[in-house]
Amino acid sequence: MTKVKLLLVDDHALVLETLRERLSRDARFTVAATASNGEEAVAAAQGVQPDVVVMDVDMPGLSAFEAARRIIAISPASRIAFLSAYTYDQYIEQALSLGALAYIDKRDPPEALEQAIVDVSEGRACFSRQVRERLILDEAGPRLGKPGRSRISTLTAREREVLVYIADGLAKKEIAELLSLSLKTVEKHADNLMAKLDIHDRVTLTRFAVREGLVSV
Repeated sequence: MTKVKLLLVDDHALVLETLRERLSRDARFTVAATASNGEEAVAAAQGVQPDVVVMDVDMPGLSAFEAARRIIAISPASRIAFLSAYTYDQYIEQALSLGALAYIDKRDPPEALEQAIVDVSEGRACFSRQVRERLILDEAGPRLGKPGRSRISTLTAREREVLVYIADGLAKKEIAELLSLSLKTVEKHADNLMAKLDIHDRVTLTRFAVREGLVSV
């Protein structure tokens, strides 16, 4: 039996080590690499070409969704399973837009993640109950059943990322470097998201991002 090769990504050392130890004991899996942030995850994926990437959603620095996008580009056979304590619609929507086959709530039992890894490695979708009950699952693929009604739903995935970084206090130049975009492109995304939200200062943008669950206080 061929073992599923894993890349585990979480910025909490205790969580990461606990995951590594548990999954390493399972005969179905081999933990090929671990990473504590998005940048490390991309570098590790390029080296090990994992079958499944188990990635925490809420990490500092490069966002989990941008990291996943880059991993898919350099390791197309890798499948993404997001693991998070947060099940906000905007997170789920971004995960689905990347083709992620799993979104598991950290409050679920460990067996749920193990089953998700197996399912994802075999091309099947697996979502926590809290996520699954908000999805439509049919031949068109998983999608949110009820589009968001708040202003956040008007933003593109990239605009949401830029909003998160602005709310985290990063300068536009820093955001451009993180996302490998030009400063002009980041400024355009910032202008667009402010126009859509009708918010035109950093403090109010930060409050909005906190209220929508995009960043923590």
